Amino acid sequence: MGKSGEKMFIGQFEHSIDTKSRIAIPSRFRKGFQEGIVITKGLDGCLFLFSKTRWQKMADSIGQLPTTKSSARLYARLLLASAVAEKFDKQGRVVVPGFLKRYAGLKGKVVVTGLYDRVEVWDKKIWEKLEEKVDKDAGKIAEELSGLGI
Repeated sequence: MGKSGEKMFIGQFEHSIDTKSRIAIPSRFRKGFQEGIVITKGLDGCLFLFSKTRWQKMADSIGQLPTTKSSARLYARLLLASAVAEKFDKQGRVVVPGFLKRYAGLKGKVVVTGLYDRVEVWDKKIWEKLEEKVDKDAGKIAEELSGLGI
């Protein structure tokens, strides 16, 4: 369990995005979205999926950022303006709106990854390139993060 009894998302699964722009979300992840799911643009070219509870906390935090700072306005636009509340169909799929599908370059195979308090959706080819970089730079990444108590 994550913070405040929220579900923790971990692992990765390969799925497809169908011709109706639907992606199946793994059943172990769906349990964490029982109150609803919010899909938005993520960082690095993926989509972020948040539970409604986690999304509300995130949106509240973003709403507290100073509108006088350019980076705060841009971050709010990235996440808030592109957010869409969705529901699962009977097969555990969600529809990805066209503008989000284009943003993440989703075509054919996708990778659905759990990252603690959110799920990310990646085009498989983009994910594979990122995964290679992470694997190659793992030691350097760990060294940089050691100062954060990790």
